[in-house]
Amino acid sequence: MSNSLIIPCLRYRDAAAAIDWLCSAFGFEKQVAYPNPDGTIAHAQLTLDGGMVMLGSVGKVPTEWGKLIRQPDELGGVETQSAYVCVHNADTVYLRARAAGAAIVIDIKDEDYGGRGFSCRDPEGHLWSIGTYNPW
Repeated sequence: MSNSLIIPCLRYRDAAAAIDWLCSAFGFEKQVAYPNPDGTIAHAQLTLDGGMVMLGSVGKVPTEWGKLIRQPDELGGVETQSAYVCVHNADTVYLRARAAGAAIVIDIKDEDYGGRGFSCRDPEGHLWSIGTYNPW
């Protein structure tokens, strides 16, 4: 591969519901979802305008990687990182996210560094920042 890619990876207790919510709230499209035998999600890929996030279910028996990850509610509702989703129209996504029940934690505004955006939490408490600022 000649180009490097950075793809955020998230875990959800109800990954199937998270996939539906992320598609509804932010406009992601489900590229693929591989189920575990128990019906949870082993691995899923969601795309948006050439970007991607990968996600899967929190397992009853933690994987080697899963042992290194905690959910926001296990950390008092804080995150140690978050995804920034670059969009063409932050106001449109803001309205979709609010309609889908996103907890807006930083209201939509024009940023000093350029662009317009907001931050919100999804139903499981993961922090997402959405905006029009594109550093490329």
